[in-house]
Amino acid sequence: MISERTGFLLKATAIILAILGLVLGGGGLWLAWLGGSGFYVGCGLVLLVVAGLLWRRRREALWLYAALVFAVLAWSVHEAGFDFWALAPRGDILLPLGVWLLLPFVTRGLVPASGWNRAPLALGIVAALAVYGYALTQDPQDVAGVLPSAPATAGIALPGDATPVAAGDWPAYGRTQAGDRYSPLTQITPANVRGLKVAWTFRTHDLKRPDDPGEITDEVTPIKAGNTLYLCSPHQILFALDAATGQERWRFDPKITYNPTFQHLTCRGVSYVQTPLDQAAAHGVTTPDSCAQRILLPTNDGRLFALDAQTGARCSAFGKQGELDLTEGMPMRTPGFYEPTSPPVVTGKMVIISGAVTDNFSTHEPSGVTRGYDLYSGQLVWAFDPGNPDPNELPSATHQYTPNSPNSWITSAYDAKLNVIYIPTGVTTPDIWGGKRTPDQERYASGILALDADTGHKVWFYQTVHHDLWDMDVPAQPSLVDVTQPDGTVVPALYAPAKTGNIFVLDRRDGHLLVPAPETPVPQGAAPGDHLSPTQPYSALSFRPREKLSDADMWGGTMLDQLACRIMFKQMRYEGPFTPPSEQGTLVFPGNLGMFEWGGLAVDPVRQVAFANPIAIPFVSKLVPRGPGNPVHPPEGGAPSGTETGVQPQYGTPFGVDLHPFLSPLGIPCKKPGWGYVAGIDLKTNRIIWMHRNGTTRDSSPLPFGFKLGIPSLGGPIVTAGGVAFLTSTADYYIRAYDVTTGRQIWQDRLPAGGQSTPMTYEQNGRQYVVTADGGHGSFGTRLGDYVVAYALPEGQGSSAGQ
Repeated sequence: MISERTGFLLKATAIILAILGLVLGGGGLWLAWLGGSGFYVGCGLVLLVVAGLLWRRRREALWLYAALVFAVLAWSVHEAGFDFWALAPRGDILLPLGVWLLLPFVTRGLVPASGWNRAPLALGIVAALAVYGYALTQDPQDVAGVLPSAPATAGIALPGDATPVAAGDWPAYGRTQAGDRYSPLTQITPANVRGLKVAWTFRTHDLKRPDDPGEITDEVTPIKAGNTLYLCSPHQILFALDAATGQERWRFDPKITYNPTFQHLTCRGVSYVQTPLDQAAAHGVTTPDSCAQRILLPTNDGRLFALDAQTGARCSAFGKQGELDLTEGMPMRTPGFYEPTSPPVVTGKMVIISGAVTDNFSTHEPSGVTRGYDLYSGQLVWAFDPGNPDPNELPSATHQYTPNSPNSWITSAYDAKLNVIYIPTGVTTPDIWGGKRTPDQERYASGILALDADTGHKVWFYQTVHHDLWDMDVPAQPSLVDVTQPDGTVVPALYAPAKTGNIFVLDRRDGHLLVPAPETPVPQGAAPGDHLSPTQPYSALSFRPREKLSDADMWGGTMLDQLACRIMFKQMRYEGPFTPPSEQGTLVFPGNLGMFEWGGLAVDPVRQVAFANPIAIPFVSKLVPRGPGNPVHPPEGGAPSGTETGVQPQYGTPFGVDLHPFLSPLGIPCKKPGWGYVAGIDLKTNRIIWMHRNGTTRDSSPLPFGFKLGIPSLGGPIVTAGGVAFLTSTADYYIRAYDVTTGRQIWQDRLPAGGQSTPMTYEQNGRQYVVTADGGHGSFGTRLGDYVVAYALPEGQGSSAGQ
């Protein structure tokens, strides 16, 4: 006779296995019917038989379960190889249950009794542990390599932007307007970076308010000129800080108009320009106010301020008392529909600004026009309105800018030698259905637009996505670098990372490709009333997936939600990149968030290498036909949703759209990790030399464990002549340092809030600082805060800060 306790445990275990078998078997039948793997059906049936045998106390239950363990192990390795994190959910329920069945007090009552009853199952568990243990030492996704070192004759390089920049300063969003995010400072090196400590912390006290939208973010990169740092907070409050101590010198509050319907509430940075009177006179203008050094601050309610960099006072000769209304000439002027979120470009004469337009609200929204204003007076000099047949037409009593012209929501790059501005453009909104777009609205969408900075006239244009239905705009400031060719010639190149994962490499003089990007056939079958381009350009330098996803790539926290992800995957339309949006629901991968976002690349122009942080999160795009509760036209006073995900109305088109990341029932990505990486690129060969997973689950998991799966990031990297790169931006709260040569992480420190921003570095009083803004990101789900944190080596450590 077996004990009452043993009998209870046997029957309870049998019930659990029977329930698991029913779920796996039933879900497996559904998946098989959809054309997916039939393994779950067999697994469910075996579990039901094992449950029956346990109920009858037969020892064959253990033998059959052992066979199942071996089968699952073989199937897992066949599908996932020795990638531990891809293997894990395939066995994370079955293997613990197998261990449970090995316990004597659970199965000692099986008959006929034998000391060998548990041996096959024990062997299966040992084999599984050996496979999983081996997989822990492997990472099939990792690419190891070594980037070239700096040449012996290396010096400070100023590719593209010929304006001299003091080695210790960071006076523009990308340090120079070439968008390289490179500092010539060398005090911090791979050898001493572990000595970095917090030097000072500043708090803006600008926190989320009750009437803020969900998309409130702190994405600012501070700039530094002379002995002062300048940065803006989410409500566009401008702060000037002492560069050595972080003490506030002055602040300016533009008192923006905002409400929860704004799609964004963010400020990525401000622009600085020094305009001494003799320089102004050389351009034929005078400055009657005292703003020889000025800060240009864009605000989300459609204004641009010019402020004295020394005092924060308005530059009274600029516009109306230091302020421009950027909604002038717009077809609609409702606050929140046009939002300049990124710093403008400044030249010796001009301030050139673009702005974001609300995504996916309607076919009647503001224009995405780029405008050039006189730097001193604020007078409008030129416009480039991409949706207008004559894009340079200025507004007048009889003309407004074109509704829904393609916009540019991130900072442009500027080549002072060529006097050309390079504008990354987006798509005409609404983004996900384009049947009513005009040829003019398509002409300059989703590409790189090069304009003469003095006149706004087109120099060239290259389109990275044709008839974009996926919001695959160019999301980042291009990087300008003069690349030395094998024959010794130097080519002025432009590197444009795109959401598609492609990096387009162009000659910035004329826009011709330096790296091939052949037109490649893509899936067809547009939604009713729309059309598709038969081909799309695929750059040879790319992080896009080389193979289509399959249901074997689906993931989950357990075998059960992995099965659910497989079913959802098979229910959607997916034929690889550029699968068109559909009423069925389309899997978009690379997703709407993009493989590259607004952080862009960091380029070392001396070593001719780049540091990147690509991400890989699929999205779901499901068109919602018009019908009850889904009208064609917006209600009176209708406003956006305050977010870029979820149901978006797309008024004026036949469809609304539901956009969201592809997540399991447990709220984790359905695609197997990694979801975020760091990567090194050799710009002379345009090859990816190394790539490693980046970031942990510490702050996004219900369990307090930091598993290095490789997680998404929003923000960008910087690189230094000292051979160290810095990156925050991940969904866990860390600043990290990397050896640029190998990509190996060599230091990290815990941040007080989400660091969805790009750091910067500068030198003050012989000491190199690294500064990060850590205020979190609403829709990214990281902790909100109001911190600006500066790191430095202890005083007296490190070599000279400059090169």
